[in-house]
Amino acid sequence: MSLACGLPLLECVYCLACARWAWKRCLHTGEADSATWGLASAADFEPVPRMCRLVMANYEPDLSASAPLLFDPACVLRRRTYADTRGRVTPYLLYLDHAHADIVLALRGLNLVKESDYALLLDNRLGKRRFDGGYVHNGLLRAAGWVLDAECDLLRDLLERYPDYTLTFTGHSLGAGIAAMLTMVVVLNLDKLGNVDRSRTRCYAMAPARCMSLNLAVRYADVINSVVLQDDFLPRTATPLEDIFKSILCLPCLLCLRCLRDTCIPEDAMLKDPRRLYAPGRIYHIVERKMCRCGRYPPVVKTAVPVDGRFEHIVLSCNATADHAIVWIEREAQKALDLMLEEEETMAVPSEQRMERNETLQREHVEEHRAALRRAVTLSVPDARAPSPYGTFDDDDARRRRQPERSESFPPAGARQRMSWNDLIERVFDKDEDGQIVLRSSVFS
Repeated sequence: MSLACGLPLLECVYCLACARWAWKRCLHTGEADSATWGLASAADFEPVPRMCRLVMANYEPDLSASAPLLFDPACVLRRRTYADTRGRVTPYLLYLDHAHADIVLALRGLNLVKESDYALLLDNRLGKRRFDGGYVHNGLLRAAGWVLDAECDLLRDLLERYPDYTLTFTGHSLGAGIAAMLTMVVVLNLDKLGNVDRSRTRCYAMAPARCMSLNLAVRYADVINSVVLQDDFLPRTATPLEDIFKSILCLPCLLCLRCLRDTCIPEDAMLKDPRRLYAPGRIYHIVERKMCRCGRYPPVVKTAVPVDGRFEHIVLSCNATADHAIVWIEREAQKALDLMLEEEETMAVPSEQRMERNETLQREHVEEHRAALRRAVTLSVPDARAPSPYGTFDDDDARRRRQPERSESFPPAGARQRMSWNDLIERVFDKDEDGQIVLRSSVFS
């Protein structure tokens, strides 16, 4: 009798719990993820619309037709199609931007009709690839190695010919993840490109997939920038990409189940999972819609290097997939940049004060990055490292600057020049708990 009376009570508790979860999920909006972040400046955000247009050029069959709106076709040094890459990586182009003193390598996103792109995404499982003290997507890292094998000589020549130019990697969706991997590998092996300075290397990842563990996402936030439009589902989807595309016919069901699962898991447990992947680097969040308000509003760009609360939950929105389109990202990014520039002109800020403000913002970004590194250590994020006392973000970089180090994990200089980037990736060293460099060949077996 008592058992029969208890069953309705359990059913009521279960229904209330489900209703509470559904209420919380429906109330969660994209703008809430960056509510506490600061506003981005025009100087920081200026390259984003330009990078979007270069990525969009990969979708054009005839570059000369779209050149007047996008770029100067004479500055396209190299363009690779699927026939050239043999399915190892998505199509990309190498562009020499004299107007902005920039060397840009732009990769296109996923092609839904190309099996090679799906194979690239499926070449992974959680915990399969360990890299520089964290975990990364195996297929994206191998694609990055292929690109660097093909373009290393040209990039090194361009950097030597134009010593004042920056080197920028950019991409959309799948290409954004590859661009982030490219940046990581180049930063770890700057000598392969003629000892280029780390500050000359940067990445703009548009609507990126989650491709690296949290400690790497925070550590490389000084060179990698992710751009997310409002409710975009992909940077928020912790579901392994191979599960998504294996379940493409029931994707809404899969996302809802993952959404329910992630909502029930405490955030501190998520942070302590070393295999959980995240969107890389510093994040620029374009907010253009607000809760209980219809239509789009003048976009605002928020930026931060978040540790906890880093796009952990999917937004149940009818715009979750539309916000992933590179066309919408470029359009809203350009609107946001125009509004920033208009505001600066309205305030009539003198050029000297504007330069001083830009220098102040750079220092603030450095301090924000250091604070994020310290926050990661405080939250016990696996393999998180505190900022170096020498003023660098990576103790290994500081050690290499002070003196050249010979380790068993690297071959002599002559052999290193003949080594492919994929082989070099396999030999990236790691540090143990005592801070000693150790060989990680067993990790890759």
